[in-house]
Amino acid sequence: MTARNGARLASLGVLLLVAACTSFQEVTIETPIQAKLDVSPFQRVLVVGFVAGGSEDVDANLETVRLLRSQLRTKSGLKVIETDVLPLTELAQQQAKEPARESAAALQPPDGAVTPVAQQPQAPPATAGQQPTTAGQQQGAMGLPTKIKDERDLQAYDQIFANVGFWKKLGEEFQSPLIVTGTVLFTPLARAGYVNKDQEVIDAMGVRSVQSVRTYQNRKGFQLKPKFIFIDGRTGTTIYSETFLEETLYSEQQNTPPLSSYFELMDRLIPRFLSTLSSQKIRGTRVLLK
Repeated sequence: MTARNGARLASLGVLLLVAACTSFQEVTIETPIQAKLDVSPFQRVLVVGFVAGGSEDVDANLETVRLLRSQLRTKSGLKVIETDVLPLTELAQQQAKEPARESAAALQPPDGAVTPVAQQPQAPPATAGQQPTTAGQQQGAMGLPTKIKDERDLQAYDQIFANVGFWKKLGEEFQSPLIVTGTVLFTPLARAGYVNKDQEVIDAMGVRSVQSVRTYQNRKGFQLKPKFIFIDGRTGTTIYSETFLEETLYSEQQNTPPLSSYFELMDRLIPRFLSTLSSQKIRGTRVLLK
């Protein structure tokens, strides 16, 4: 009985304490997040360009470079290098064709020499109904996809990020900065399923109320999947990379421009991108009883 009475008295004390609190105070707090990458060796950052694909309504390469540079100017201690945005997709395609040109040149005889017919490279025989493949068509087949529609197409471009000589030379031109590059895939999205929707209900007494109702809807939107790659401009090697994924869906009746959806999704990703380079503080609120 003594223990039970003690518990009752404690509960009563808590109730009296809460009752004595006549006001509430909302307090803003900040939670620090440590940077994922040590950028102390660098004073400058170069957001050079991205291999982009998906929707043709948005130039994801140009828009991503502009947005990241703008954010880094105000929220990073690094000096942002202002230069033209590189058409990285086209540069990767040119690099992919260089080995093919070198191989073709190696097969050519020296000036004035004649290669025996038996040693000349022969084209594969054409099948019925098929025209013989020309040298130009073979070179195109060995190149990269000109239109990037999905992740499989993007993966074919990974070789440009492994080209250490290319990135080192680029770094030398801009005093060895931290180079930011990668891939961006911005694609249309369509899904169907059950969603919660607020609906006004009037009962038999004429009283109005709002209830959450599950309805089956067709929705459309966009998906954004960027991969940020950080390269040491002194050596041309990749020092860190991270992939993000965000998507947004709207009702079929809502007409949202692709560019608006792109910026909406990037707004969600920017804090995580910045946390890679510098310590960030996430603000939140707590309620205190007075």
